[in-house]
Amino acid sequence: MNDKMFIERQAMSNKVVDEVSHTWEDYLAIVVRRRWWILLPLFLCWLGVWGMSWTLPTTYTSDALISAEQQKVSDLYVMENVNVNLQNRLQSTTQKVLSYASLQVIIDRFKLYESAPRLSGFFKPKDPVDQMRGDIKIELVGAPGYRGEFFAFKIHYSADTPQLAQQVNTELTSLFINENVRAQRQLSENTTAFLDGELADARTKMEEQEAAVSAFKAKHVGNLPGQLQSNVQILAGLQAALASTQHALDSSKQQKIYLESLLQQYQSAQASMGGDSNVISTQALDKELQDLRLRLKNLRTRYYNGHPDIVALEDEIAKTEALRKQNEAEIASNQQTGKPTNAIDFSAAEGVQRGSPTAIMQLQSQLKANQLEIQNEQQHARELELQTTVYQGRLNLTPETEQELTVVSRGYEEAKSNYNSLLQKQTQSQLATSLGQQQQGQQFHIIDPPKLPDKPSAPNRFLISVVGLGLGTLVGLGLATFLELTDVRFRQEKDLEGILPARMLVGIPRLSTPQEDRSRAVARYMEYGAVSVMALVIFTGNLYTYYNG
Repeated sequence: MNDKMFIERQAMSNKVVDEVSHTWEDYLAIVVRRRWWILLPLFLCWLGVWGMSWTLPTTYTSDALISAEQQKVSDLYVMENVNVNLQNRLQSTTQKVLSYASLQVIIDRFKLYESAPRLSGFFKPKDPVDQMRGDIKIELVGAPGYRGEFFAFKIHYSADTPQLAQQVNTELTSLFINENVRAQRQLSENTTAFLDGELADARTKMEEQEAAVSAFKAKHVGNLPGQLQSNVQILAGLQAALASTQHALDSSKQQKIYLESLLQQYQSAQASMGGDSNVISTQALDKELQDLRLRLKNLRTRYYNGHPDIVALEDEIAKTEALRKQNEAEIASNQQTGKPTNAIDFSAAEGVQRGSPTAIMQLQSQLKANQLEIQNEQQHARELELQTTVYQGRLNLTPETEQELTVVSRGYEEAKSNYNSLLQKQTQSQLATSLGQQQQGQQFHIIDPPKLPDKPSAPNRFLISVVGLGLGTLVGLGLATFLELTDVRFRQEKDLEGILPARMLVGIPRLSTPQEDRSRAVARYMEYGAVSVMALVIFTGNLYTYYNG
């Protein structure tokens, strides 16, 4: 019977729920009716979550802002030999700073991570260096108006106390700055050392090419392109000297023919006239002196005054002049004694008189001197021809030598150009290295030093408190909804509509005694007080958490 009544009651409840529509006044009535089922879970959940947030470990974070400062000397005077952007420089520096050795020194100095963390029994102990790396955060700061470009970065370090966070972050900042200076200096010195090695190799190659050019010029001396003009001038002088020698040789040969003819005629006249006194024609001697003086003049254009040929010719001229004087004396003596003086006229209308053996000796001497002169001139002509041939050969080889020299010199010019370029770069790199050693190159500059945090960075207790309020509200509303759905009652007239077949005619109001009214008033005031206390506690707790959490 009871089971049947329960089933009928549930069916009636479902029917009431399905057929009765609720307004906002109904929901408000439900909230008022179930107020403590909402307020108490809300307050208790918030209080529990808020209190638990204060048991979490507190962390303070110190921040520092560092910018990348350009070198202090203009690029017009000293060019940088290390060109690395901030992101790459920071990445390289961070690897050095966050190395095991560097962080271990800081951990030992400040005695970090010595206390065991909470719940350490449930988890494997973590390496202090790894813990410190997790507490360090690096953040790049973009340049205003330049997308993708960075000019500064921030260093964040979290610790248990504000003072410790500031001290450790100060040490980290110093490490970043010093490591950047050291890294920049090392890169600059490495660049300079690399250029020194390349310059030494370039110098060796240039010296090898220079030696090859020198050897080529030594091998082809005389027919080099730079000697073309001098070779042409020398060849022209040799050709002129050869022409002059040929002309003198022709004159000497003519003189030889003349002397041989004169000697032959003189000997024939002496043989036919016996031992009679004879003299050489004065005109013949004058002509011979004129020829000898002309030859002397030609020789002086080619030789110096003490040359053997000139000395021999001057001696021959002196002997001929002496012969002429002797001849004049004999003619004068013959005229005084009345002896006849016969003069023989040769093909040149000149001749000798029979008689004087001195004249024959003079002619023979002149003939020998003439032959010697012809030999000298022939030898000189051969030498000039040989020299002319040599210089003509040099001129013919000059175009080919010029092409070969161009090929050989091209390697030298390339090696020299490469050496000069490396020398200039090496000089610039040395200046940049010296500038970096004086700490006037690129370096990090502290804009904002590590700050002393005024409140914790974690946990965010205010956010946890708000989450507690939300969780308490959900729990309270959930309980109120559950109770309202499971507690089926007819509270208003409209709840009976559609259930009862007849309409309600009379409603009996709630009747209470004065004592019950006073009790309800006291209870209401107590509720107001309790709600006020809970609201004040929640407000105060959240306010305190916001400013100190």
